[in-house]
Amino acid sequence: MNLVITSYDPDNVPKEEEISLPDPRFYEAVGGEEGFKKMIGEFYDRIVESDIAFFFPQDDEEIEKIKRHNGKYFAEIAGGPKRYSEELGHVDQVKMHKPFSINEKHRTEWLGTWREVLEIHAKNVEPKIVESYFRFLDTYSKLLINRPRNARAFDDLAKV
Repeated sequence: MNLVITSYDPDNVPKEEEISLPDPRFYEAVGGEEGFKKMIGEFYDRIVESDIAFFFPQDDEEIEKIKRHNGKYFAEIAGGPKRYSEELGHVDQVKMHKPFSINEKHRTEWLGTWREVLEIHAKNVEPKIVESYFRFLDTYSKLLINRPRNARAFDDLAKV
């Protein structure tokens, strides 16, 4: 698998409508509902232990809610049931992430965690299918960066 984190160029951010969804076979290829739940579960278990854990609740009950809620979103973009849209309609993901101060380092950590999980849960899936999912995450995540390149985030300041 070729799961490459591409560089972020603030002068060349894609338009949301130009970003292709992943190959819709991805959802079933990782095991449908059960396989996808396991993959999402592992992703969030790892993310709450990562360098960007401060973005996520540390309470087990709250992180379980996030797994269920966000799992619906990721499943839908990956070719799974349209539960997220049916329950919430269209949600502007960029606007939803505005309250968070997201920089390139955070994006790279998030994508790196996804890559680790995909290498485990999608190791038997046709590489092009997995790559299409990761490419979507990589490209779309560029829209969520909202902190200038040299700005110091609160977590960085706290370490000084």
